[in-house]
Amino acid sequence: MEILKTVWDFFQTEILGMAWLNRLIGSGLNALGLDTSVKIGGSVRFFIYDMIKIMVLLGVLIFIISYIQSYFPPERTKKILGRFHGITANIIAALLGTVTPFCSCSSIPLFIGFTSAGLPLGVTFSFLISSPMVDLGSLVLLMSIFGWKVAVIYVIVGLVIAVAGGTLIQKLHLENQVEEFIRNAKALDVPQEELHFKDRAKYAFEQVWETAKKVFPYVLIGVGIGAVIHNWIPEEFIVNALGNNNPFGVIIATAAGVPMYADIFGTIPIAEALLAKGALLGVVLSFMMAVTTLSLPSMIMLRKAVKPKLLGVFIAICTVGIIIVGYFFNVIQSFII
Repeated sequence: MEILKTVWDFFQTEILGMAWLNRLIGSGLNALGLDTSVKIGGSVRFFIYDMIKIMVLLGVLIFIISYIQSYFPPERTKKILGRFHGITANIIAALLGTVTPFCSCSSIPLFIGFTSAGLPLGVTFSFLISSPMVDLGSLVLLMSIFGWKVAVIYVIVGLVIAVAGGTLIQKLHLENQVEEFIRNAKALDVPQEELHFKDRAKYAFEQVWETAKKVFPYVLIGVGIGAVIHNWIPEEFIVNALGNNNPFGVIIATAAGVPMYADIFGTIPIAEALLAKGALLGVVLSFMMAVTTLSLPSMIMLRKAVKPKLLGVFIAICTVGIIIVGYFFNVIQSFII
């Protein structure tokens, strides 16, 4: 058991966390005459290390996820979901959401296609909630920063929110709140040709390049904000605003995340810096969930597909779920970190 723990710690710290890269960058900056123990040097080290680490992980994860996703084109996904009914269909939709694109804006076109194909509204919303909030990338990235316990629990509660949210929307019978052009659309059942390994690998590499171009500016901003928080904002300020002394920290973090637009890769460096400064785990995860699930641009896109009442229900369900999850993680933080 001790050997397994040692191997796992090495994998988490040196492979996922790339601690060796942090040491290498620190040594390199010190050799160039930049003292990494002071604020400026520490910020530069944090920025370079996190930027390289996130972009490397991003490339590897997107390739793997895109390769898996090549087996689940929209038409095949519709057929899979069409075989299930009730809460089972919501669970399958939430699980399928874990192998789709990383941001909520990318998920909305798929949501529209599934709804146009006649899938139950609650099922499509389970997919829409799960896709940006919980994916394979979030599992690996959270594991690299917070450990496997946090990552696994985060994914589980995210799936619970997706299933519960979709089930509730189904029970409310809000089908008439979907815009007419979607309800009246005729879905084409186009057969998917069988792809070979080279085709899937080519598709995966293309997705790596396209996604990297899209998310790089947000990763750049996120790492920059993280570097400022990590080295320039006093720890006392973070603790007072987002620590034990503020019972409204989760609500503040959730509200702060909504106007932003990023994905899991852009929020990780900010979350890492906030946690290091004393912010509670639940506060940090609430912020991440709000950014990835309820970003303002994605809500504007979703409004084109659904009417205000359904949009309001969706936002309310996600917001309440995120806040509950935040306080839940605050309570169990001492047991899992």
